[in-house]
Amino acid sequence: MTRSLSRQTLLAVPVAFAATLAVLVLLMGAGRGDGVARPAADAAARRAAPDAPSPRATTDQRIRILQATVRADPRRADGYVLLADAYAQKVRETGDAAYYVRADAVLRRALHLAPRDAGALTERASLEASRHDFRASLRDALAARRAAPDVAKPYGILVDSLVELGRYDAAGRALQEMVDRRPDLAAYARVSYFRELHGDLRGAVAAMELAVSAGGGTPENTAYVQALLGDLEFARGDLGAAAVAYRQALFVVPHHAPSEAGLAKVEAARGDLSGAIRRLRGVVERLPLPQYVVALGETELAAGRPVAARRDLALVGVEGRLLARGGVNTDVELALFEADHGSPARAVTLARRAWAGAPSVRSADALGWAHTRAGEPAAGVRWAHRALRLGSRDPMFLYHAGMAARAAGDRFLARRWLTRALAANPRFSPLYAPRAARALKGLGR
Repeated sequence: MTRSLSRQTLLAVPVAFAATLAVLVLLMGAGRGDGVARPAADAAARRAAPDAPSPRATTDQRIRILQATVRADPRRADGYVLLADAYAQKVRETGDAAYYVRADAVLRRALHLAPRDAGALTERASLEASRHDFRASLRDALAARRAAPDVAKPYGILVDSLVELGRYDAAGRALQEMVDRRPDLAAYARVSYFRELHGDLRGAVAAMELAVSAGGGTPENTAYVQALLGDLEFARGDLGAAAVAYRQALFVVPHHAPSEAGLAKVEAARGDLSGAIRRLRGVVERLPLPQYVVALGETELAAGRPVAARRDLALVGVEGRLLARGGVNTDVELALFEADHGSPARAVTLARRAWAGAPSVRSADALGWAHTRAGEPAAGVRWAHRALRLGSRDPMFLYHAGMAARAAGDRFLARRWLTRALAANPRFSPLYAPRAARALKGLGR
């Protein structure tokens, strides 16, 4: 699944909110006085649900059991909700977006039986967010919150949707309420991403460490936040800490794709491109999602293997079409891919559509880079300012911005942004970090 939120300086967040988050995240405060009572409402909702499969059951076993459950009692909406969740889990494990179609079908049945059921609305909001339909996910998350104001689960999807729609002030307020209600793994992980978005990598690491300590309901939850912690350490340039985090995730969930891909990044940064390629090829064989295929192809390009890279990058279009059949919007990802490896004109079209649907800093970055690659660097610089307006230290955002400024003839901005791109981790990408370094050297002082 795609991570919906990002991380950054809380200087961009209102001071009162920043101070409260500092207390909550660093001291693990319980929030407002009524926050500790909220989990009781969630527990009551779970007790009302049909018997769920054992936590030790595989996803396929869960699906079979829940399919039998809804056949035996087809008037219970909550059985369909649990089945939809199992289908969504299957997508995370296999990358097969066809399971999204199945999840959508059973959720339609659940909401036909119980149109205002908070669990069904929350699950549909989660499905819509996974498909990158953030306007729909926001609508359903708000409806779920109205239907069950004491239940905490809709808040995570609400925060994610607001962030991806570029509504950062509203996202901050919703995130604060989420932390107040239940300071757990889901809340801390989102605090981490919100801080990362605003450039506060140290604060993002602190929050993610609390997410790891809080633990999750499933091994995958724990492995997921460990992998995110590894990503943060990598962004800060601490390759050793990043490798430790990824390996800890793999101890919890062997072959965990984000963690294997993370270790490949570390290997590439240490100069072992062959090892990184072998590891990424294993990831792609198990889970051929576009981000892993692109990482493999770009590492092959960096290693001087253009034939293999072209062959592997050709898979991105195939996977994109499969995801689209499952209802997944991949405009941002495909825009960046087209800008770097395909048609810049198509990249602009895709990025404009992405911005119209979800005007976030991610969409602004994609649109700026698409314009730059299409020979319109002045437009690229304008969109780069939007992408960086929260204070992001994402090296790819900064690389795109710096190269746009260089192409536009603004040497001062180009030097500033490229220097920042290389500052935390001068080996952030085996393909683009060397290009950034060469461009910066060519700009002189």
